[in-house]
Amino acid sequence: MRKSPRTQAGEATELAESVWAIVLFCVVCGAVAGALLPLLARLLLALPWAPLEGPAELLTSVPEPALTLGTIAVGVLGGLLLGLSAAHESLSVRVCDTHVTLTIRDSSREFTREEISAFFRDGKQLVLLGPDGLERAREQCGLNWQRLTNALTAHGYAWEEQDPHHAEFRRWVPGIPGLPAGADALLRARAQARKDEHAGEARELRGELLRLGVVVRDEERRQYVRVVTDDISG
Repeated sequence: MRKSPRTQAGEATELAESVWAIVLFCVVCGAVAGALLPLLARLLLALPWAPLEGPAELLTSVPEPALTLGTIAVGVLGGLLLGLSAAHESLSVRVCDTHVTLTIRDSSREFTREEISAFFRDGKQLVLLGPDGLERAREQCGLNWQRLTNALTAHGYAWEEQDPHHAEFRRWVPGIPGLPAGADALLRARAQARKDEHAGEARELRGELLRLGVVVRDEERRQYVRVVTDDISG
């Protein structure tokens, strides 16, 4: 657990990703991809057998420099749209002595100090752990981890180097014993939602499982679970 000195009372610390940096990165990537597209199409046509041969022939039929300029323009537009979407999905954190606010997708969630036991990092996700052992929040985080850690600990919140309950997780397989009634069905549905890349549905099912006292951690396509017992939640 990491701790650091408190900041001045009442002073909030706000952390957010730069919207312009996100958009610029995506636009540059889109432009590069657009510039490489004509070259890729020509390389495909040079192969004895190539997938998408028809679209590649159609693409290369456009004369230069209109072809490259056009694909770059399309790449820039696609990158711009992707960047704006990524910025909209990015997480911002406001840290005060009395509460922490997480904002994502134009929606804010506020957690009082009493609702917070510790924060920790799980891969690219920020996890907020409650005193009862349940996860209050788990969000994708693109913020600088060191700055985030310093901000939280400066306001007196605990930061764990890893999940303090990590050893309690076990891999879920259908019919695993020891789960509350209804949890297995929810985990089946969530596994299917993740397979179908329905992120919103998987997120909603995670919330349903938390209400049953089941915490879920993902590793690739696998789900790991731990059950919060009455003695912890009490």
